[in-house]
Amino acid sequence: MEIKKLIKSFLPGLFLLGFNIGTGSVTTMAKAGAVYGMSLLWAIILSCIVTYFLIIIFSRYTMVTGQTALHAFRTNIHPFFGIFFIVALTAGTSASIMGVMGIICDVCHVWSMGFIAGGISPVLFAFFFILLVIYIFWNGKTDFFQRALAVMVAIMAGCFVLNFFIMMPPFSQILQGAIPSLPHAPSDQGDGPFLVIASMVGTTVSGCLFIIRTTLVKEAGWTLNDLKTEKRDALFSVFMMFVLSATIMAAAAGTLHVKGLTLSKSSELVTLLEPLAGGFAVAVLVIGIIAAGLSSQFPNALLLPWLLCDYNNSPRTMTMGKYRAMFVALSLLGLVVPVFGFRPIPVMILSQALGTIQFPLLIVCIAIIGNKRPVMGEHSFGAGTNSILFVIMAFACYMSYTGIKGLINVFF
Repeated sequence: MEIKKLIKSFLPGLFLLGFNIGTGSVTTMAKAGAVYGMSLLWAIILSCIVTYFLIIIFSRYTMVTGQTALHAFRTNIHPFFGIFFIVALTAGTSASIMGVMGIICDVCHVWSMGFIAGGISPVLFAFFFILLVIYIFWNGKTDFFQRALAVMVAIMAGCFVLNFFIMMPPFSQILQGAIPSLPHAPSDQGDGPFLVIASMVGTTVSGCLFIIRTTLVKEAGWTLNDLKTEKRDALFSVFMMFVLSATIMAAAAGTLHVKGLTLSKSSELVTLLEPLAGGFAVAVLVIGIIAAGLSSQFPNALLLPWLLCDYNNSPRTMTMGKYRAMFVALSLLGLVVPVFGFRPIPVMILSQALGTIQFPLLIVCIAIIGNKRPVMGEHSFGAGTNSILFVIMAFACYMSYTGIKGLINVFF
């Protein structure tokens, strides 16, 4: 019984992990490893440290007040901020849904060519995976969602860690990558490392992550008496984020980077790696990509209904017709890339870089409501928490500058 209770206490963290580590993370970390080796590992470490502290800070606010993030922004600052994050995060997530499904189907199509002449159409893969996600949503509640995601995350983690041991670079390179530096950009990477760093941070330090966290904390019924459980859950989630992100980067660094190969489209994860790592390693990678994609696709499609419930402080009754319609409509966006043939990797990296631009405003909002003594009482943020938020704010502004600089380099 105690083991069952312990496992259940990790479910909110596993949900965040599934939400955070999707095909966007896979392709971003793989591209970083292919182009720059392990030299940007420090960006993952820094992002995970920031993510841990923000999970704790947002969770603490909800544990004290019982309010979720958007409802708190609406009632304690101004409705504009709640609406802004609903619109901005839904727009970013919609692009992510298109990119995620495009990457899954592109990789599966190329992989299937090894078994079937011409391969299976990406559109057929898209229909299959979208119907699977809708089926899980239609037949479950939050506990079921969390358990389904836990299974996907377990498969994803096993695949990526196994691939790390098959394709890892020398350990000395991994250690060197923990030292902050800006590597020299190859001649065919005119945007330099700025956009890649911004997209790495954007896929790890996601505004959606912290807003959804407050909803999960409230639904779990955690109060300040559960602070130890909440911190353990947050640490587990962030540690696994680091492990999976680093193993993906290392697998690409140990194979593609040493051969001077880079990624321009998702299917190259199959075609470039197979001659270097072998068919077994590629099969494991493809299974991991599918699990990563589905584990993020599901919460991505849930995001808009959950944000609206958060903003209105209403029960998350996902069986309501309007929420089911939203979920299905968002899920069907996954057909856009396979049907129209867009390139998903640039879309994903740009959307993640743009996500860093919203990040500073989110820090400002949590700092405002966390320091309101009429709301937080004796638990309002102290000097320590405010100092951490100030440092994170400086980091957020720098990452926004980095993302903007990378986007300018790309377009101009």
